[in-house]
Amino acid sequence: MELTSGSFEQGGMIPAACTCDGGNVTPELEIRDVPEDAKSLALVLRDPDAPSGTFYHWLVWNIDPLTPRISDRSLPSGAIEGTNSAKRTGYMGPCPPGGQTHRYFFDLYALDTELDLDEHAGAQQLERHIEGHRIGRAELMGLYARQ
Repeated sequence: MELTSGSFEQGGMIPAACTCDGGNVTPELEIRDVPEDAKSLALVLRDPDAPSGTFYHWLVWNIDPLTPRISDRSLPSGAIEGTNSAKRTGYMGPCPPGGQTHRYFFDLYALDTELDLDEHAGAQQLERHIEGHRIGRAELMGLYARQ
């Protein structure tokens, strides 16, 4: 399975438009080589460099496994967004403390089931439900530092 972006390269800088310094626009993500037996996909955007521990910026599940791309400013039909670490539903772009460069990991999971979670679920609940159902994984990492 492979996850790439039309907005930034693996290990490259995430554009400001996709961050708190821009419009908080979701980056374009391209999905390839999903296992044929996948029933759904889940996507997690996390910052392991946050001062208080891993910060979850975006949680999405029940993405159709035939989805080839997640376009900027959009969510695939039928997908559910969860509650991020800021206690908000939806995408929250990178926003590290001034002068620091943080790593942002987009983790994509192929699952053998659809998840029975509502939009109030957070990262811990999502991770518990993913456990035991992963049949594929892809990761895309980008960097961001505020100006």
